[in-house]
Amino acid sequence: MPGIKQLLHWGPILALSVIFIITVVGFKCSLMWWPVHMKGSWINLMIYFTWLFLILYNYFLAAFKGPGFVPLGWRPENEEETQYLQYCVFCKGYKSPRAHHCRKCNRCVIKMDHHCPWINTCCGHFNHANFTYFLFFAPIGCIHAAIILICSVYRALNWQYYFYYTNEPVVHLDFVGFICAMFSIGLAIGVTIAVGMLFFIQMKSIIKNETGIEQWIIEKAKDRERDEEEGEFIYPYNLGCWKNICEVFTLNGKPKSDGFTWNIVQECNQFTLTIEQINQKALKRERTVEYVIGKDFSGSWFPITMGWRVCINFPCTDEPRIKVKVGDRVRVTRWKKHWLYGTKVNLEGKLKGQTKERERGWFPRICAKQDISNGHYGGSEMEVEHEKAA
Repeated sequence: MPGIKQLLHWGPILALSVIFIITVVGFKCSLMWWPVHMKGSWINLMIYFTWLFLILYNYFLAAFKGPGFVPLGWRPENEEETQYLQYCVFCKGYKSPRAHHCRKCNRCVIKMDHHCPWINTCCGHFNHANFTYFLFFAPIGCIHAAIILICSVYRALNWQYYFYYTNEPVVHLDFVGFICAMFSIGLAIGVTIAVGMLFFIQMKSIIKNETGIEQWIIEKAKDRERDEEEGEFIYPYNLGCWKNICEVFTLNGKPKSDGFTWNIVQECNQFTLTIEQINQKALKRERTVEYVIGKDFSGSWFPITMGWRVCINFPCTDEPRIKVKVGDRVRVTRWKKHWLYGTKVNLEGKLKGQTKERERGWFPRICAKQDISNGHYGGSEMEVEHEKAA
């Protein structure tokens, strides 16, 4: 079943395990701290399991519903519009506005925000609301569980007082139970902080109607030099705070856009952002530098043999490292003091992997032997299309 297969990944297994541990330990402690025969116990348990239902409901919807993918081989109905769109060589079709290719999903994702390992798919157009609901309810449920667990541990440590001097329930925790309770408290607090921060980031993006990828495009658009004909860049999807929120959160659970046509501000058109992306990619190709590799690199995230400076100044990103060997050629598009980011090319200067995943990523600058391109890139039309899809 596709649903079960979706969960057979370390992200969902770990996420669901954390939820299960906190829920079970919190429930057992709740029955000792607030037994069912006491007033309000059933209300407490109903609220407790309501959080669990809302967490799991939105988690599974976010995972199984998915972000929405651009159909393979997709082309706009109006052929003239292809000049304003980016072509994806992997999906053999054009990317709709706001779509980006995900290396993990191996598909072009509609309004892609990021790939989330915890749901083992991307956070995008159709599951954005459920993913955000999950980020909202998870900290609330963890706070409720943490209160129960902390109170239970306190009573367990002071059980003699409650046993001899009060008529209140006594919480008994053996060594294993105490360790489980303390571990669950740590998990609950950690989830509250980490997931709470993610919720804040997602709400900030929704309020501005920007994805994480689009924020980066906007930053580059502000810094890019423009011709007089281009004019000032205006982000086309920021409709105002309330309208932006209503684009994602709706009563029927479906976002307002179909994923191909978007509500935009008056000054823009459907291709304002895609044209900006194409211009940025053209500038990127002009600045591409090609290197020959003079030293082998294994693709390690912490290459000790390359020196301590390389190890401590690694790129703060989850982008891959690539394995290179002497004689390889790499077309570099980004660089830091001790690392370079590029795509491998073959001896004819063509990009490797035109029909499969490209070999691209970071490698230590010390491995680059020489610049053989003089800072310019002149490729064939096919290579240009491949770079536009990057």
